[in-house]
Amino acid sequence: MNNQTTVISQDKLDAQLAYCNKINDLWRSRGITPTAYVETYGCQQNEADSEKLRGILCESGYAITDTAENADVVVMNTCAIREHAEQRVFGNLGALTHTKRRHPGQKIFLCGCMAGQTVVTDRIKKSYPHVDGVFSTHHLWQFAEILYRVLTAGKRVFYIEDEPGSIAEGLPQMRDHTLKAWVSIMYGCNNFCTYCIVPYVRGRERSRKSGDILAECRQLIENGTREITLLGQNVNSYGKDLDEGVDFADLLLKIAEIPGDFLIRFMTSHPRDASQKLFDAMASSPKIAKQLHLPFQSGSSRVLKAMNRHYDREVYLQKVNYAKSVMPDLVLTSDVIVGFPGETEEEFEETISLIQQVRYDSLFTFIFSPRPGTPAAKMEDLTPKEEKNRRFDKLCAVQNTISEEIHSGYIGKTFRCLIDGTDKDFLTARTEGGRLVRLQGDKALIGTFQPVTITGSTTWSLTGTLNKE
Repeated sequence: MNNQTTVISQDKLDAQLAYCNKINDLWRSRGITPTAYVETYGCQQNEADSEKLRGILCESGYAITDTAENADVVVMNTCAIREHAEQRVFGNLGALTHTKRRHPGQKIFLCGCMAGQTVVTDRIKKSYPHVDGVFSTHHLWQFAEILYRVLTAGKRVFYIEDEPGSIAEGLPQMRDHTLKAWVSIMYGCNNFCTYCIVPYVRGRERSRKSGDILAECRQLIENGTREITLLGQNVNSYGKDLDEGVDFADLLLKIAEIPGDFLIRFMTSHPRDASQKLFDAMASSPKIAKQLHLPFQSGSSRVLKAMNRHYDREVYLQKVNYAKSVMPDLVLTSDVIVGFPGETEEEFEETISLIQQVRYDSLFTFIFSPRPGTPAAKMEDLTPKEEKNRRFDKLCAVQNTISEEIHSGYIGKTFRCLIDGTDKDFLTARTEGGRLVRLQGDKALIGTFQPVTITGSTTWSLTGTLNKE
């Protein structure tokens, strides 16, 4: 693994823009406006990457479409976190043989985290000849060059070398929304949890300069963005690789100082680096959402050590208790893995007891999925699938009960919510804590903050009415 960090020079970025212009000229000479489809799997970081892919495509003259059928370019931006996600990608990739048969000029690309795995690229080379190009996350900034080579040379290309982790500022970007925006503040991860493939496919941690982040946020806010979500595999370790003296808590407060009516969210936080300074910063500013996604993964200290999580149950609970003490209305969510190799019934019950003690607003729950190339994939795993499924079902039932109880406690209370869209005949909104609310109202309210009184609840969402007082 190449551990260096490279800042892509302006000359190299200008060269990529030149490729965009060449592609534009190519299509104009044929009198055609080409179309492109980008399909995204996985996390918010992948969503943010797809916005850049669409931006490069638009800069190259493509119109973005919402289907692979008849698209001149199809890009599948993939996730390697779980086996199920990978199998879905391979299934959908195989189905593209039919779209390409109907549209022989179609060019198909696979990128993202799966493209950083040798076993995947070998399989693509051997079994998916209709795929024209593969490039890892380290080569995303070269997409215009990759596309141009495929269009002009007529040969398959693979940009999968173990390149240094890069920072490329100023790439074209087509955002999915103007109201909400993802802003990547760092890339990669240094933690090497034994079950996780991310450090191997996204590289080591590298932080963007705070000035570049602030400039991007300022421009977004001036253009009407009302909610900014800061992204990183571990945002809490932001700035450790820079010499600016700005950590994540400092960055949050700097963004909060930008004039405007907006809210800041972030994910994901690793408990190892979640500090009292961070929680104090969150508590101090009304522009920083009182919402925290703090994955605990297991309630057992022994399992946490086997996972290489760098904290134990006691330390995690201390952090949560402090965060709640300075933010009494904190909405807390988390990730948890059931059936990690060697997990006993007693250790699973420790996870249940931690959930009952903390009382999360919601959880993202997973059954352990071995990732080839990670230490956990080599660990002895004697727990039958049926037993893991039983534990998973019990955990979900416990959490669903807690979520329903917490949501029922919202009824009768009024919250400042961002009206962010529609769902059939309803407006949709989000509380500061990120809870989904459905309500009746005028679509003209979309993009505004409004007081909403909660009138009903389910396990997963709320209903409300506009408070006109």
